[in-house]
Amino acid sequence: QVQLVESGGGLVQTGGSLRLSCAASGRTFSDYIMGWFRQAPGKEREFVATINWSNSRTYYADSVKGRFTISRDNAKNTVYLQMNSLKPEDTAVYYCAAEFRGGSNWYQIRESEYDYWGQGIQVTVSS
Repeated sequence: QVQLVESGGGLVQTGGSLRLSCAASGRTFSDYIMGWFRQAPGKEREFVATINWSNSRTYYADSVKGRFTISRDNAKNTVYLQMNSLKPEDTAVYYCAAEFRGGSNWYQIRESEYDYWGQGIQVTVSS
């Protein structure tokens, strides 16, 4: 089992920044591909960003590309999502997720492939 706990959410004005953290415990962190997803009110959960185990490969949704940066610190068992130039449409509950990589050196954009999920954290961007 892997436990994931998000932190760093909150209320920010348009154009502001937030950094989300997701602390993992229970297994070897570097064995897992990590991803961030979000769910806005009345909408389905959607992919935001993902990173491979070694920090060498990342992938972003078009809606956040150039504004958000995913990174990880395997020594701290933590994945981050730096969010800049925030917009009201970024308002959502953000979830981190982990997929056992089984030796893969790639990332993962498919929600259904993730094995573990955090409880989610609210990010609200005011206009």
